[in-house]
Amino acid sequence: MAGIVTGNALAISHTDFSWALFAGTLLTAVTFQILSNFANDYGDGVKGTDNDNRVGPKRVLQQKLLSKKTLFNAIVLMGIAGLIVAMGTIALAFGLEEIQRSLVFLGLTIASIFAAYKYTAGKGAYGYYALGDLFVFVFFGGLAVMGSYYLQTQSLHPSVWWMALTIGCLSVGVLNLNNIRDMENDTAMGKKTIASLLGGNSAKTYHALLLLTSSVCLWIGLKPFADSFWHYFPVVMVIPLLFQLYKTLKTRSPIDFDVLLKPLALTTFILSLLVLVTQLLVQ
Repeated sequence: MAGIVTGNALAISHTDFSWALFAGTLLTAVTFQILSNFANDYGDGVKGTDNDNRVGPKRVLQQKLLSKKTLFNAIVLMGIAGLIVAMGTIALAFGLEEIQRSLVFLGLTIASIFAAYKYTAGKGAYGYYALGDLFVFVFFGGLAVMGSYYLQTQSLHPSVWWMALTIGCLSVGVLNLNNIRDMENDTAMGKKTIASLLGGNSAKTYHALLLLTSSVCLWIGLKPFADSFWHYFPVVMVIPLLFQLYKTLKTRSPIDFDVLLKPLALTTFILSLLVLVTQLLVQ
């Protein structure tokens, strides 16, 4: 959701901002996030990757709280719900006249649903071939930020890319922590991730690169949208990012990486909220 909030926030000073579009894109993101979580649980559960050796909280199929069929039906339901909400949002943005652009965004919506499902589910799940980081960067960073900005403004400011890089790198950072935590079990189950391919120390170096890149891109990305000193206030979130990076580099045990996941995800979301608030209040 951080990418959607950020993209909408950057559009505030460049268009007649639509709160209805903001709500539509946000609701679409929520349904896709739930879909992604369900599909991830389903895919790893069916493949046996979620087993007693896995570090971290037990998932739904692991605990046998739901059957495979019930969880799959929930995935289908969320996919349909996300598609309906997205179609309504697209219609709100372009009306009935802009058919070509509407079809482009409809295609991106279907691609998002497909990517959410195929991360760990089905044959050839890309999350098992070290492609998870790339897809998270594209969909949670690039598409979320630039797509939501475009729906508001029907244009694309070049500097929006820097903020897409910021959110994309932070989103990949969350996934990387998850993969470092699960590295041993993933390797044993034949699941390839960037973290498992790099190994412990190199995966932490990769994590440092992600967080430092996001910090630099944040400063560059805010500059074209900053008419006041206060528009740079979100840069203050670099402080907790660096603190979290320090803790990550010091961490050794896989189970200890689990407690680092939520703080980074929360920091990313708070960062997006600060961008929104400063753009709203300081104009």
